[in-house]
Amino acid sequence: MPSEFYVQVYRVVAQIPFGHLATYGQVAALAGRPGAARQVGYALHALPVGHDLPWHRVLNAQGKISMRDSHAAEKQRILLEGEGVLPTRSGRFDLKIYLWSP
Repeated sequence: MPSEFYVQVYRVVAQIPFGHLATYGQVAALAGRPGAARQVGYALHALPVGHDLPWHRVLNAQGKISMRDSHAAEKQRILLEGEGVLPTRSGRFDLKIYLWSP
């Protein structure tokens, strides 16, 4: 059973609209734990196989994919591009354009 914080993280992530992004820090703050960006990453990593949460819409504060697994990072990029969220030449996603503002 996930912790209350993980449940809050999942509620926030579920609200990120199609074609928008949030940062780990933003999700942490909206879940009631400012400064817990790393724990947001742990919560998303703990998602069960087959879930439908849009985890791919969460990036680091620089607009970069933070996945260490290259297969998962590629999957995240493909999912984002499928929503029309395109990286810059440097591989970052422009948070000025795509950042979700709840």
